This record gives sequence, C-alpha cells and structure tokens, in this order.
Amino acid sequence: MTGMIPTPTDKIRSRHRDRLALVYVRQSTLQQVERHQESTRLQYGLVERALELGWPRERVEIIDDNLGRSGTSVEGRPGFQRLVAEVSLGRVGLVLGLPAPMPL
Repeated sequence: MTGMIPTPTDKIRSRHRDRLALVYVRQSTLQQVERHQESTRLQYGLVERALELGWPRERVEIIDDNLGRSGTSVEGRPGFQRLVAEVSLGRVGLVLGLPAPMPL
C-alpha cells in the first residue's frame, strides 16, 4: 500500500463490526429540532452509512435521547452518558454523528 492513502474502510476490521455502531443524534434546543429538520434527517441517515460500512442492522443503534438538550455539560444528557459508557466498556466499534456548528 505504499504511496496510497488508506480509506476509512481500510481501517475497519471484523472486530469492529462485532461491536455496536452507535449513531448519535442531537440538537441543542427544541427550537433547533423544530426549525432544522433537515439536520435531524441527515443525522438519522447516518444509519445507512453504518450499513454501507458493513455493520449488520441489528448492531446499529440510534441514541437520540438528547434532542433539544444543551451540550454545555453531560448532566441531563442521558444519551451522551450512554454513549460514553458503551465506548468505555469496549462495546462500540463505530460512532457516527455530525459535527455541531460552533457559534462565531
């Protein structure tokens, strides 16, 4: 593979696919949930990306408990707490999410 740039799928092994793929869906406020439905749709669409990368559907889970909750702390964000716990316990082979826009 000399001189070639590896693609993300080159790094994914069966040991990763034996674990969960978590799709983390969130928006900071209820107003964003209501007004930015396209963002929510795109985030849920990440399930398809996990399937494209070879995860079986039964190992793809959506964490969307935090829709409309601020990301200023982990308190009050059970979905994020679950994501951190699952990763820490070694149960996750892939986490998918969209980057949150940062205020200027």
